[in-house]
Amino acid sequence: MNMEVVQIQKPEGINFILGQSHFIKTVEDIHEALVTAVPGIRFGLAFCEASHPRLVRWSGNDEIMLQLARENALKIGAGHCFILFLAEGFYPVNVLITVKQVPEVCRVFCATANPTEVIIAVTEQGRGILGVVDGQPPLGIEAEEDIAARKALLRRFGYKL
Repeated sequence: MNMEVVQIQKPEGINFILGQSHFIKTVEDIHEALVTAVPGIRFGLAFCEASHPRLVRWSGNDEIMLQLARENALKIGAGHCFILFLAEGFYPVNVLITVKQVPEVCRVFCATANPTEVIIAVTEQGRGILGVVDGQPPLGIEAEEDIAARKALLRRFGYKL
């Protein structure tokens, strides 16, 4: 076995969800789940098919996000992985439970806007995702003023009362 690191390529601030599923129906079912959960959502989704004809399947409604999804899925190249890019103004927190509830979805590796590296195992059979490096390590432990800033930010975004 060899290992590779694939850097997710995307514009700064663009969020994505990387996961694994088990069936070609994933593309249509995630698409339907997203447009039902968040009216007006703009996204691009790509899925690496693991058996014949082993294509990168895709769906979505935003051409830039679709291009990001197709290119990154092909670079990752791991069987049954999917990557979902959300256009600016749409966030994983609004769709993550919806995506996880799609019957074909087995797991979610990350949901982030951070710089991300995907650690890939390469064997004679193929490629698989071992995990991700999401963002950078902490620089310290939050102090009281950091706690206050965090709580204020959540309220400003409307996530807390």
